[in-house]
Amino acid sequence: MIVKNLKILSQNVCKNSLIVNTLLETQNQFDIIFIQEPSWSEIHKIPSSSSHDGEPLMGTNHHPNWISFTRFPAERLDSPRVIVYINTCLSSLHFLLQKDIINHRDIILISFFNNNVYSDSFHSTLKYLKDTEVNIDNVLIMTGDFNIRDSLWDSSFPFHSSISDDLIIIADSFNLTLSNPTNPCLTRYSDIAGEANSVIDLMFLQYGLSELNHHSILPECHLSSDHASLFINIPIHKEVIYTLKLSIPPKSDQETAFIKEIILNFKKLDTSNIEDTEKLKHIVQQLGAIIEQSWTKNAKKSKISKHSKQWWMKEYSHSLNNYRTTRSLDNWKSFKKVVKNVKKSFFDEKIQEVANKSHGPWKLMNWISKCKLPTAEAIKHNSHPCLSPESLWDAFHSTFNTAFNYQVDLNILSKIERKATSQWYPFSKEEFKQVISKCNNSSVPGPDKLTWHHLKHIIK
Repeated sequence: MIVKNLKILSQNVCKNSLIVNTLLETQNQFDIIFIQEPSWSEIHKIPSSSSHDGEPLMGTNHHPNWISFTRFPAERLDSPRVIVYINTCLSSLHFLLQKDIINHRDIILISFFNNNVYSDSFHSTLKYLKDTEVNIDNVLIMTGDFNIRDSLWDSSFPFHSSISDDLIIIADSFNLTLSNPTNPCLTRYSDIAGEANSVIDLMFLQYGLSELNHHSILPECHLSSDHASLFINIPIHKEVIYTLKLSIPPKSDQETAFIKEIILNFKKLDTSNIEDTEKLKHIVQQLGAIIEQSWTKNAKKSKISKHSKQWWMKEYSHSLNNYRTTRSLDNWKSFKKVVKNVKKSFFDEKIQEVANKSHGPWKLMNWISKCKLPTAEAIKHNSHPCLSPESLWDAFHSTFNTAFNYQVDLNILSKIERKATSQWYPFSKEEFKQVISKCNNSSVPGPDKLTWHHLKHIIK
């Protein structure tokens, strides 16, 4: 497909990992997601030479469909407060984290054009930008949670702050101007009694671009966060990027229909009179046409991703829709419980599959997998190993000169004994089943769409 613009979503998630996980699973229509205040906690223990219990591996949400960009902390109290997720479909655009220009826990500078900002209540981000000389050309967007209330962007707030002037000056130094939302509304909802709702999530866009002058607020997308989402379409130069593919999800209705249709058409083939190679080729071509036609009919278009099996089930969508409709705390807890239970069930099944079926428990622990030494053998010349560049050169030089202009007698090929043509013996269905039972269900026997898993069903 031809990509003409990038869809960008900005969201403060209030350190809630479930919100991030839900956004990454359900918001595939966006190309880039800016996250402020992500969760940063212990994922698991990793083996340590100094601690019997292991050392904590710290991190945040990761997802196979998204490339994450963040500044890795030097210490525990320096954990990042902004993260950028970019859809893997856009990996060919070669986004880059520019820590050489700005290296701060509250700011992410991603080339080729975007900024993600989180400013705490002490305005440490603005102070950093004000005190640091940064020369960046062609910045198109700067967005995030700025934690500043001001009458300039919040009509319900009657005061003006000097901090706002600093922010405007910094934005102006990047040739950015404050963007007016197409649907002006509050962006932060306070759950503290007596504290008013406000507008503190802002977006600054490059000055003077007529096609880049407004963004939208999506108050219905914030889930349990107290911040609304910001959305904008960024026009870019046309890029041809393959983002869609045809696929049939395993154990789906489409896969069942695909197999049934193939079986029905296979039965109609006349294979009783295959006497020569040409007739065999004709039958094989018919088989290929049947598979291709059935695949095209039952496959669905999906975004290119690294998913092999999705753990996101229909139950999630139903439970999530219930919460979005009612916005009740009980439904949010129900959604959280569903996610936890189904996720646990899915990954327990995967662990059992790896541990019992493939008998490879090391696959469960990639971070401590056995180190395989490269297979190496010293080159020998005249029964002596070549351990220096000089000895290697002597071996190569003398070997090349020995073989150079050497005449090869091709008549030796005629002395090879000819073997009698072997007869093709028929085999039973049971023999075929025994052979393919050892084949991996996720692999394919040839260039067509039929996997060993499908063939096993067809033979049954």
